[in-house]
Amino acid sequence: MLNYLIVFLISMVPLVELRVAVPYAIKIGLPVLPSYIIAIIGNMLPMPFIFFFARKVLEWGKDKPIIGGFFTFCLEKGHKGGEKLKEKAGNSLYWALFLFVGIPLPGTGAWTGTLAASILDMDFKKSVKAVVCGVVFAGIIMGLGTKAVLLIVSLF
Repeated sequence: MLNYLIVFLISMVPLVELRVAVPYAIKIGLPVLPSYIIAIIGNMLPMPFIFFFARKVLEWGKDKPIIGGFFTFCLEKGHKGGEKLKEKAGNSLYWALFLFVGIPLPGTGAWTGTLAASILDMDFKKSVKAVVCGVVFAGIIMGLGTKAVLLIVSLF
């Protein structure tokens, strides 16, 4: 039970999220399907808070001493990146969000995707669908990739 809690908590951590939680669960020998479901739930739990409050917190803090520079950087980076994404994606913005979250690269998880959706004023329900599908896809990639690496390592 403690190991499942650890998987759940790892999946909630920004930047590592499900991309570390699923390989961790597989590496310690937990059953894949329950671990995968727990990691998805943990990864999705912060999403509404990020969507509705992170942008407000960043805007509140952008003129504060010490944190202001970092908060301004985050807002500007998110806005610039979002505008580029809008230009390139056109009518396929939600597909672009799905791919952004679903391809497991550093910094492209549910946290970042949800924050981008919030900064771009995207529809919450459509963003949730895109991010959830992206997380499921990323989890499959990470699970299969971890199994393949462990298989290859066991051959040597």
